[in-house]
Amino acid sequence: MNEKKDILILAIESSCDETAAAVVRNGREILSNIIYSQIDLHTLYGGVVPEIASRKHIEKINQVIEKALAEAGVSLQDIDAVGVTYGPGLVGALLVGVAEAKAIAYAAGKPLVGVHHIEGHIAANFIEHRELEPPFLCLVVSGGHTHLVRVRDYGKFDILGRTRDDAAGEAFDKVARAIGLGYPGGPKIDKVAKEGNPDAVQFPRAHVEDAPYDFSFSGVKSAVLNYINGCKMKGESFRQADVAASFQKAVTDVLVGNAMHAVEEFGVDKFAIAGGVAANSALRQAMAQACEERGIKFYYPSPIYCTDNAAMIGVAAYYEYINGTRHGWDLNAVPNLRLGER
Repeated sequence: MNEKKDILILAIESSCDETAAAVVRNGREILSNIIYSQIDLHTLYGGVVPEIASRKHIEKINQVIEKALAEAGVSLQDIDAVGVTYGPGLVGALLVGVAEAKAIAYAAGKPLVGVHHIEGHIAANFIEHRELEPPFLCLVVSGGHTHLVRVRDYGKFDILGRTRDDAAGEAFDKVARAIGLGYPGGPKIDKVAKEGNPDAVQFPRAHVEDAPYDFSFSGVKSAVLNYINGCKMKGESFRQADVAASFQKAVTDVLVGNAMHAVEEFGVDKFAIAGGVAANSALRQAMAQACEERGIKFYYPSPIYCTDNAAMIGVAAYYEYINGTRHGWDLNAVPNLRLGER
């Protein structure tokens, strides 16, 4: 009797300010997941500084990969393919990971598989939910991206909606800075909002008339800034927690509303969220309740798999690999890569 051979993927992620490497077995089992985060470094500047991020990736990437292989108890010769994020993201940061992956794959004689960063975020749901398989709908809410995606099959996607301006994560960062919380905005607003009244201030919920699944968060961000400036001009104080909670509720209402509209229109019974903002407790709670009311199975990754990591890239790379995706030594970083492009 022939036993099916395990497939091991070494994955590399360096699209923004996390230098990460992981070893993934058969697309669902994480043997190691090493993340070096630069958050403390960029907090000094109030946001990610691309040049600093790139330099730090160069400094750390070899150590991170060596640690991932050691923790997994495998060598490069045991690996079947090298997966790497090649877009979207910061071009300098992406280039570090892509160059490293090409060098390793070439030296070890292994296939190279480029992975779309958002595809990685979607694939994060497969790690802890072994039963989850396409088709399903997924809301991807990360720092620079807000996408509502129909996952038809592994590696096959239809984008139903996307943000027209600020992504949800960008709005969180800008509002957090405006109300004095600093960077990174998402976790800080989530924490402070727990002490606030989400109905204290009525901020707008934007809907795009000709595109019911698209998002727009620049209006609610501007409304928060105008509210704060109005208070200052009148010499009035405002409660930081109330503003945070009210803003968070405005964003969450739009995300949940658009998502449930799509769930009903497409008649799906599985819905997932992914990306850094998917770790937000208010969003998880509201989405879980909305799905439960409709009898929809709701999936979400643990917070460690919501933020950028290489485990999710390894999962996506596995499915790309078994579907025959291979990239040549001319693979390059594509900072504005769209989901579904090759």
